Amino acid sequence: MLPHTGDRVQNDTPITALLIAPNRELAQEFIATLPQTRAFQVVADLKSYPSSQTLEIRTRQLKPDVVLLDLATDLSVATELIKFIIGLTPPLHVLGLHTSSDSHAILQSLRAGATEFLYSPFDLSTQRDAIARLRRLVVPEQPAGTESGHVLAFSSAKPGSGASTLATQTAFSLQRITGKKVLLADFDLTGGTIGFYLKLTHSYSLVDALQHAEHLDPALWSSLAVNHGGLDILPSPAAPYDEPVDGGRLRVLLDQARQLYDWVILDVPTVFSQTSLMAISEAEQAFLISTAELPSLHMTRRAMSMVERLGFPKERFQVLMNRLDKREDLGISNMEKLFNCPVYARLPNDYFSLHRAVTLGQPLGAEGDLGKAIENMAMRLCGAGGGKKVPAPARDMRPALSQA
Repeated sequence: MLPHTGDRVQNDTPITALLIAPNRELAQEFIATLPQTRAFQVVADLKSYPSSQTLEIRTRQLKPDVVLLDLATDLSVATELIKFIIGLTPPLHVLGLHTSSDSHAILQSLRAGATEFLYSPFDLSTQRDAIARLRRLVVPEQPAGTESGHVLAFSSAKPGSGASTLATQTAFSLQRITGKKVLLADFDLTGGTIGFYLKLTHSYSLVDALQHAEHLDPALWSSLAVNHGGLDILPSPAAPYDEPVDGGRLRVLLDQARQLYDWVILDVPTVFSQTSLMAISEAEQAFLISTAELPSLHMTRRAMSMVERLGFPKERFQVLMNRLDKREDLGISNMEKLFNCPVYARLPNDYFSLHRAVTLGQPLGAEGDLGKAIENMAMRLCGAGGGKKVPAPARDMRPALSQA
């Protein structure tokens, strides 16, 4: 198991790597040396050169230390990928792989920004020298005792399923139960409703936080976030913001939030949007909200198939069944078979309690049926009452070896 975020990293910690190798003989020859070097943990093995969009999603999802890149199959495509990879925030190191000591490939890859170059038959002494140089770059010592907060994302496959409501009320419940610092962030930048539901008066939004992500400190956080009912809230902007979200700034923002808050709750748009996929890549747990309506069930099933194809680990996603009437006989086991993933909770249709909370701009509380169900879910998340706590953010939540 890889170390917790707050543990001191030792020099024998494996360097996590994303392998991109259309040349399968080259890939297998390199993989065969891994037991001897014990230096790399390959977290995904892509059998073709990915598009830049796919590559960005996979790197944010997997968070590798380095990319092992086949230069032999198509050097021009590979060098363009190198330029893209080192332009990510934070940039990744690229180790080029080739079938021979090709001087042209070495020169082109290093000019594009590659850090190291290895070639068949992958001599162990040469590898160890390169690994030692890489390790100094990618595995610096980290101070002990700094535990990061938990990041949970709430999304849906069909708009209007109640993701914003459940994200908001779960945040309130977590703060009430734990008494700890909780941040609620509205990532629906074109149609976010949290600010409206809670009747917030705010000058700044999540967009301002993203634009200043590299310079955030506790003082700036306090000026950007709105405190309401014990929560810090980063609402969506008053005017719809339709510019693409920079993945690097999103990651920096959430890294900062982890250091300042015990719980970070993300309300993200439908799971099919790129912003949602980038945010979920940074979360340790994602809840996909569905109702019992057939279109919602169908879209949720499609969404689960999509995230599985993208390589997200199954344990990261769970479904919340929302707005269930008592007369609806939807067994958990049937739902789990339909979605091919766990159903974390069933939440009742409690229109009047929710309407009252929205009208007053207040949290639900634990009096009504929905409030009790959300309170019970929050207790499970934080481990209160003997429930199973959400696992600490750790890098071993990635797949050991996934296919493209």
